[in-house]
Amino acid sequence: MKMGTALIYDEEMTKYKLLWVDPACKIEVPERLIVSHDALVKNGLADRCVTVPVREATETDILLVHSEEYLEAVKKTPHMTLEDLKEFTQQYGDVYFHPNIYHCAKLAAGATLQLVDSVMTGKVRNGMALVRPPGHHSMRSAASGFCVFNNVAIAAQYAKQKYGVKRVLIVDWDVHHGQGVQYCFEDDPSVLYFSWHRYEHQKFWPQLKESDYNSVGKENGAGFNINVPWNKVGMKNSDYLSVFCHVLLPVAYEFCPDLVLVCAGFDSAIGDPEGEMCASPDIFAHLTHLLMNLAGGKLCAVLEGGYNLTSLAQSVCQTVQTLLGDSAPRPANLNGPCKSALESLHCVRSAHRRYWSCLKHAAELPTSDISTKRIKLAEEEEKLEKGEEEKSVEEKLWPEPPKRVTPPIRTALVLPDGVACPDGCSRFSSSEGPDAVIVSRLKENFLKDTDDRDALTTLSSLIALLEKMEKNEVCSGLALVRDVSMAMTCVVQHAAAAPSDRVLVVCVGDAVVPSHGTEDGKTLLVQFSNKQSEEQKSKYYIPVCLKKGCSDVSGFTQAVLGFLLPLGYEYDPSLVLLVRTPDSGLCDGVWQQLTGLLQGLAQGHTLVLMQEGEKACVGPTASSLLGDAAPPLGQLRAPLPEDVAALERLRHILQADWKLLQTTAPETGGGDEC
Repeated sequence: MKMGTALIYDEEMTKYKLLWVDPACKIEVPERLIVSHDALVKNGLADRCVTVPVREATETDILLVHSEEYLEAVKKTPHMTLEDLKEFTQQYGDVYFHPNIYHCAKLAAGATLQLVDSVMTGKVRNGMALVRPPGHHSMRSAASGFCVFNNVAIAAQYAKQKYGVKRVLIVDWDVHHGQGVQYCFEDDPSVLYFSWHRYEHQKFWPQLKESDYNSVGKENGAGFNINVPWNKVGMKNSDYLSVFCHVLLPVAYEFCPDLVLVCAGFDSAIGDPEGEMCASPDIFAHLTHLLMNLAGGKLCAVLEGGYNLTSLAQSVCQTVQTLLGDSAPRPANLNGPCKSALESLHCVRSAHRRYWSCLKHAAELPTSDISTKRIKLAEEEEKLEKGEEEKSVEEKLWPEPPKRVTPPIRTALVLPDGVACPDGCSRFSSSEGPDAVIVSRLKENFLKDTDDRDALTTLSSLIALLEKMEKNEVCSGLALVRDVSMAMTCVVQHAAAAPSDRVLVVCVGDAVVPSHGTEDGKTLLVQFSNKQSEEQKSKYYIPVCLKKGCSDVSGFTQAVLGFLLPLGYEYDPSLVLLVRTPDSGLCDGVWQQLTGLLQGLAQGHTLVLMQEGEKACVGPTASSLLGDAAPPLGQLRAPLPEDVAALERLRHILQADWKLLQTTAPETGGGDEC
């Protein structure tokens, strides 16, 4: 992967703490930063990053977002007595001040700007800033929620001003609503702000009406503020991925940002006393991966919340390891979103359908109060009647995320003589002669009537490469073959023969596809073409017919994001077989996006098959397999109405079997409660 990943941290930001008793603030401790950095060091991730020094934000930087009066007030805090600090704190909500906090807040904002500088000047590809105090709650003239200066909001304004960035995407996956960021940009169409947050129908802090799904932005910024309220606790990996696939990613690709900023709060992970959610730390590897092909890979993650020191450290490691280019682990516990999450998803998509072409087909708002609101209000009334106190949060246990072992070879290529191997890749040739049993089987199944030694050599090499991938000695592969249909059938038959293997086959174009394994679920086959196919025969064979085939960039991209990715994640393959036929009509940029996105599955074990005539596509494909970001696609126009209608019909047919395809909650029953 070209360039590197920046890590910005300074121990100085641990040198302030709460100096009096305040139950609301006691969880914001210096150890949050210490354990996060220590975990990166212990796991060898810090050494792999590019160290960038911290600087203080200047007053000019801070005034990009905050008022002069507020800055002057905070500047006085280093000279205040303890009593003065307590009194000063009381004018704001859920925050505390310390004599060193002004210095640390300037470092936190400055570290974020250093990260933006490093990414925008090309010194690194992406990075993470471990900062304290956090920032996304602080407003123009007020501290709030442990936040003094709004680090990410300052960074967005700074990037626009210094680097001429036209469009900034801010993804806030902290469990609290970043109202400070929302207020800063709610009328600004150059900044798309997305936040999911615990809300519970306005019962959870900061208890604002503006945190609900119908706060979409104001004036020119209408549609550029996306709130996903979690109205129950206990949200899991499926809920998070569902919202990414059906809201954030489609809109983000239509928006086409020049820079992605992440308010990386890990109080949305399991075990956190604030969030009370059940998403495992490894989900952040997938969320990070799904953002890394936007903006040409320019991604800056900035620490916000996270108060369980174990899940915080694990989640930080998962995020940074993904930024470094390591393959994400197999996703865990994906069994579809719960009913409350689907209700929120439905409401958000409906609220934004008038603003985004990709959501025009979204279902109308529910006609009655959503069920979880009625349940929540009934629970509150019952508690009042019984005089019950809030119970303490039950401590949750979860396994440590699996160790992510990087194969010695990132990408191996099977190429005909005379085709150059791109830099960073290895030309594959099996060190051992082909197995006699395999040769016999290949001759019998594929080369019965011919003595084509070249074809036999190619197919034998494919089998040998697959076996290396199964042993995790090679991560991904690419092969130029004479007959892509034959090679695809060969790979599917071999891979599906292994007891534990599951193969996701994604075929782009009109090739004859193998049905082997689609009956028993060993193979999930998704084929994109412009040919109407017969009626659906199996939940594991899914033909997707697009009017212009794969040549319509908008239609194909939205089908990948809202249809293929949910299927792929729920299926959880051990191998992704990606096949491009000569008649696919797919442009290289979209092909690279597809290749990059699919590497979030199967621990990155992706094998790409292309016809020999596609030599010009070897370089771009290899680049994506190596982890380089795909080029931006530009702001996408509306998909063809016929394609939208066809996909929605297919979704309606399949969503009973594939829960991650759901975008609305069932009227009665259905959908697990959170």
